[in-house]
Amino acid sequence: MNERLSYLQEKANKLPLSSGVYQMKDRNGKIIYIGKAKALKNRVTTYFHNSANHNFKTQKLVEKIFDFDFIVTESELDALVLEASLIKHYSPKYNILLKDDKGYNYVRISGGEYPKITYALQKADKNSTYLGPYTSGYTVKQAVEDANKIFMLPNCNRVFPRDFKKERPCLNYHIKRCMGVCLGNIKAEQYQQQVRLAVDYIKNGSKDAVKRLTNEMNEAAEALEFERAARIRDQLKAIERLNVSQTINASIHENSDIIAFSESAGLVSVAVILYRNGKLVDKENYFLGDVYSPDEMRSDFIVEYYSNKEEVPKEILLDETPLDELLVAEYLRKRFDKNVKIHVPQRGEALTQVMLAKNNASEYLSLKIGRTSKEITALEDLKKLLALDKVPERIESYDISNFGETGIVGGMVVYINGRPEKSLYRKFAIKEVVGQDDYASMCEVIRRRLNRFLDGDSSFSPLPDLILLDGGKGHVSAVSRVLEDLKIDIPLFGLVKDKKHRTRAIAKQGGEIEISANKNLFSFLTKIQDEVHRFSLSFQRVKHKKTTYALELTKFSGIGEKKAEALLKEFKTKKGLRQANAEELAKAAKISIEKAEKLKQYIENIF
Repeated sequence: MNERLSYLQEKANKLPLSSGVYQMKDRNGKIIYIGKAKALKNRVTTYFHNSANHNFKTQKLVEKIFDFDFIVTESELDALVLEASLIKHYSPKYNILLKDDKGYNYVRISGGEYPKITYALQKADKNSTYLGPYTSGYTVKQAVEDANKIFMLPNCNRVFPRDFKKERPCLNYHIKRCMGVCLGNIKAEQYQQQVRLAVDYIKNGSKDAVKRLTNEMNEAAEALEFERAARIRDQLKAIERLNVSQTINASIHENSDIIAFSESAGLVSVAVILYRNGKLVDKENYFLGDVYSPDEMRSDFIVEYYSNKEEVPKEILLDETPLDELLVAEYLRKRFDKNVKIHVPQRGEALTQVMLAKNNASEYLSLKIGRTSKEITALEDLKKLLALDKVPERIESYDISNFGETGIVGGMVVYINGRPEKSLYRKFAIKEVVGQDDYASMCEVIRRRLNRFLDGDSSFSPLPDLILLDGGKGHVSAVSRVLEDLKIDIPLFGLVKDKKHRTRAIAKQGGEIEISANKNLFSFLTKIQDEVHRFSLSFQRVKHKKTTYALELTKFSGIGEKKAEALLKEFKTKKGLRQANAEELAKAAKISIEKAEKLKQYIENIF
């Protein structure tokens, strides 16, 4: 039995439900198995649960697993292509033992003078060439059908040249979906050229096929062969409509590294995705424990990372600009004697791939700190939007709730690394402000909270990295003066609601910041605002009820405000008061047993 099973189970349960590739490693860090998954969590957890259902080979694999790594991809197809690439690169021992061709799909190009392009489940014919494997049978069948249709290749059971002129052409010839090889008029060289174009179309996203066909069409037009030129034109249009592309083989990354950072809880995760010859071949992940200036971190990482490498790609794509970008580029030029482009893409396919790298970095960080990638991303977006020095670990949000001019209260909720920490919530009954004044009440709450910290109260330590007020520019301006008076520097912003009481924007001194465009951040801030409103309102309601109960109790002879407060503090609710016996009432209110018996009858009548 694997001694690290509990660790592996816990780690697997934290995996994302994204598609991707996982790499099982032994005690020495050697990759012993590589697999793909439509949902990483669902697939990887099966290795470490219900071992009785595993076959012998899988059981042997699980016994050898010391740890595992993973790479998130954009689709299941991408995961399959990457899996095949990594298996070819690493040749893991247990892939040979465990993996068979069942469930995989190939494009088969038969041998001979007149080869055919067909769909296959296994590599069963040594004389044939295969493309794949692919994850979707439907996709492969569709690609084969489209290629045969576009390039007018036969899909019948006839064997050529053996079956030349033995039967009349089928319907496909008459509807111009087949060139009519069975007539015996097509030379092998001409036919093979069409097959090569069809294979290029399936294999390389049709780039070469389009180039060749375009040249052929122009040549046919110049030779006044208009019918042939029109046929080629139709093929080009068909290719344009049915082009099969794979983001994992993005041609814009012929030779490049993509680097992205994710930060939370005082830790930075770095993902490096490597493209070689247009294909994603590997991904590396690093953790940086000391968080400092993001642009400086990126520069330091690039220098350190490539100082230990034997090669550098033509292009390095980053999620943010590093410090001294030109200096870093010059270092790489001298180190490798070649020019390297350092680029932060803003749009298009390049930006998509950078976001994929960032997603990988966030997923690894989420495993490390026990947070979801969405929570990590929301905090990073908040940092960027508000121009904070670092990702906020502790966020405090405040709201004032009142019932007319009585029962005014304040609530403080605390979020640690993107999640509410209810044990740190605090309630404030407004004591200094007379009348209904939200600005003054908010200032009182903030001042009292900060003074508790300055007085050494550990329950109000540490100070937050960010304060969010339920209110607009007026609240921010008023509370800013409190921070200035106490000489405390904490980023301060307000959460503004619209007429329907929905979060609309972030208020700052001098203006507002719209947040609706970022759905993840919008959702995160809305949850904070809803939570602080709920908390303060619930406290206000409790306080209002207690005030009402206290007023009723003071109507009984001999029970003043202090005795009524003592009774409510002891018994909390109406039910608690009703259930209390005379002895308990006498003790709490410090009255005689005779008066307590009369008080009990009074309570039963009014409550």
